[in-house]
Amino acid sequence: MRRLSLPLSVLLLVGACAGSPSAPRQADQQAKRFDQPPPDRGALYVYRSGLMGMMRPLDISLAGGASAQLGYNTFIRVEGPPSQIDIVCKVADNTTNGQVQIQGGQTRYVEVLMNAWGWSPNCEVAEVPPDQGQVAVRSARRVEPQ
Repeated sequence: MRRLSLPLSVLLLVGACAGSPSAPRQADQQAKRFDQPPPDRGALYVYRSGLMGMMRPLDISLAGGASAQLGYNTFIRVEGPPSQIDIVCKVADNTTNGQVQIQGGQTRYVEVLMNAWGWSPNCEVAEVPPDQGQVAVRSARRVEPQ
């Protein structure tokens, strides 16, 4: 049994490091306060919490140019003018699109997941209620969008 524990712990460590670089601790803590954006801006959290494919980051890009590689249990927070935001999630050769409408002063939460329907992995993009999104973000680490 000891033989399996070392390789598994190494795999979990590597999986935790996959994806975009971590945000500074202060930025992580600030995002977890869930401050409302000003009336002329909206905020969007995109997070990944599912265990499926935890070793492989998901490539996320948002209309307006922000992008990130979300590893297991990570999130980004972006702010911008109110609008419809297009969210693209890519894993392997498969791409999934989602959209969310953000009003001024509003915060929305989107979960991205990897699933294994068919022969290759796919992404799911789903808006979730604020309470569900906040629980997931509190236990995740913030990464820097590129």
